Amino acid sequence: MKSMPVTPPSDNRIAQLIDANLDRAREGLRVMEDWCRFGLKRRDFSIQIKDWRQQLGIHHHNIYRKARFTSKDPAMGVSHPLQEVRSTPETVFIANSSRVQEALRVIEEFTRITDPKLCEIATKIRYETYEIEIKVLNATEGINKRQILKDCSLYLITTNIRNLEEIVLQALKAGVKIIQYREKLLQDKEKVSQAKFLASLCKKYNSLFIVNDRIDIALAVEADGIHLGQEDIPTKIARELLGTEKIIGRSTHCLEDIKDAEVEGCDYIGIGPVFPSKTKKQLNPIGINYLKKGLNETFLPAFAIGGINSATIKELNKINNLRIAVSDAIINSTNPFLTTQELLKFLT
Repeated sequence: MKSMPVTPPSDNRIAQLIDANLDRAREGLRVMEDWCRFGLKRRDFSIQIKDWRQQLGIHHHNIYRKARFTSKDPAMGVSHPLQEVRSTPETVFIANSSRVQEALRVIEEFTRITDPKLCEIATKIRYETYEIEIKVLNATEGINKRQILKDCSLYLITTNIRNLEEIVLQALKAGVKIIQYREKLLQDKEKVSQAKFLASLCKKYNSLFIVNDRIDIALAVEADGIHLGQEDIPTKIARELLGTEKIIGRSTHCLEDIKDAEVEGCDYIGIGPVFPSKTKKQLNPIGINYLKKGLNETFLPAFAIGGINSATIKELNKINNLRIAVSDAIINSTNPFLTTQELLKFLT
């Protein structure tokens, strides 16, 4: 394909500002690229941004470089107070993404006639940076969610009860960091309404809100993820529907289930039931020894589940870094706040 001709700008000042904005755009892209590479560990994002940087580099012609007048630039070194308050990698990324977009817009406006190919490339990259911003923010959100998951030791699963909202609130205040909404009796309209309220509570306390089984409800209330049983939708399909930033958990009852969950890309697992469970009466307890074996076999965050309460938890006191999932122990407690605190204290 024949390249479009480049006409030197008749005004040298235009060549200077094109040069300055090419430098500005490429520098901003390098900051974005490095955060995606080293911070997010996203090779795909890094390669894409590097390609943009290279495209601009190819079209950074000598006619622009030779017009450079850095030593006489009246705005050289001028900063802004807001640059001092970028306290997180995400704010640095967004600031540099905006810097790139602004620089590319300037390039577009001043190269439409003299350098149409550069104008075309600048336009294309500018719109693509808008899209990658969203992808990076979603990826960052997913990392933050998985860090909460990794640090969590107590997981609360809800059941149908009259004052559920108040019980969940008390558990959150006491320190629970994951709530799973499990509701089998209400109509869907009521489920969505209740789930939306509980999701807002979890967000307020920087805790994860997971929906049991129902991906449609999880999407409707913008839940942090979904929990699936062995008979539920395959993990691959759930991931396609939810996206990479959402959390997917899976119930496991044997070592084969655990290995399958790892291979499928689940973010965590429940192992059980450890003891006889009111929720899963049809399943035989796996026992403490099998639980230990399962925990030793997996690299995923794994929650012991099934019949665990203030009394039975004492039988698990020799398991290091124990994580548990409970329902009845907190939901039907006379003092959910105190019970939650006691369980957390045992786990730490």
